[in-house]
Amino acid sequence: MSSQGPRTVTILGSTGSIGTQAIDVVTAHPGRFDVEAIAAGGSDVALVAEQAATLGVRAVAVADPARVDALRDALVARLGPAASRVEVLAGPGAATELAGRGSDVVLNGITGSVGLRPTLAALAAGSTLALANKESLVVGGPLVTAAARPGQIVPVDSEHSAIAQALRGGARGEVRRIVLTASGGPFRGRTRDEIKTVTAEEALAHPTWAMGPVVTVNSASLMNKGLELIEAHLLFDVPVDDITVVVHPQSVVHSMVEFCDGSTIAQASPPDMRLPIALGLSWPDRLDVVARPCDWSQVATWTFEPLDEATFPAVGLARAAAAASGTHPAVYNAANEQGVAAFLKGKVGFLDIVGTVERVLAEHDGVAPDAVTLEAVEGAEAWARARADELLARR
Repeated sequence: MSSQGPRTVTILGSTGSIGTQAIDVVTAHPGRFDVEAIAAGGSDVALVAEQAATLGVRAVAVADPARVDALRDALVARLGPAASRVEVLAGPGAATELAGRGSDVVLNGITGSVGLRPTLAALAAGSTLALANKESLVVGGPLVTAAARPGQIVPVDSEHSAIAQALRGGARGEVRRIVLTASGGPFRGRTRDEIKTVTAEEALAHPTWAMGPVVTVNSASLMNKGLELIEAHLLFDVPVDDITVVVHPQSVVHSMVEFCDGSTIAQASPPDMRLPIALGLSWPDRLDVVARPCDWSQVATWTFEPLDEATFPAVGLARAAAAASGTHPAVYNAANEQGVAAFLKGKVGFLDIVGTVERVLAEHDGVAPDAVTLEAVEGAEAWARARADELLARR
């Protein structure tokens, strides 16, 4: 890894919401970063080639091997003869290969638990892991925390970035609790009966954030907040009972830390993912002029409400999963991913997502945290996906 000059970076999930905004941050701060490699699924090879040309990367990876020829053609169209100098990798393990090459920073912006192996590879290589792929920490749990040296994981989720910033205001032993804020999603204020028949289009209409479809549906069901609760528990070594979720519709206060003396420190900024992404890339330093700050000269109202856990039970299920075993969080995530996929295809109703997660969790035996292995995690995930699919097919 480099010790002088620009910080070297590998971006995983370069064509997604996190990846494209990370590239915006990099290009807005010339000379600060040297993006060595990018990885994407492969559905948009033209964009991958454009990014490769813009950033001057030395390697690109796509998860879909069937897209390699199209990617090579797109690189030639963008770079001409210079395309031959860009290494092309393909297949399910391609992102993991790039993650393990030792860039100063690996930004993991992949969606879903498929990001676990790249997370472990980046940590093993000694890279700083800028983690937007919360699922890999939730699923990997003790595997990931054991693999990371202190400070090696820098959170990119806006909530966890806010917590990391607030924690600079006091010693860890002074922390009383963490307060995770949630926008409440598009169905805030509705009853359980009122959300029974909502459509995918309605679930994807988030009031404050622009995100990918899976994360947006997770936000609508509050599954995303459940995942974030487990993530905060693991990242900051805080018991789940000391993490409170409150609804904050304006999405300006991104989370808070309450200290033992009664003081609470909050991080506030208009909703813009470029800010936590930039901090993930440059931590512990801040970059100049990344996002618009709050305008304190204008009248504004921030509100905070208790979470309606009767309508949105996903957070309570996350607490139970974190306490149950070392593999229950992996089952929580895997069953949810299957439910979201079925919902987006119009095969099941909105409430069937969390309902299926609850059923699958109840059937899982679990593995003790000190006995968790990669094989155990992946086995639990495979079982959970298969069982969730069985249950969803009956809906």
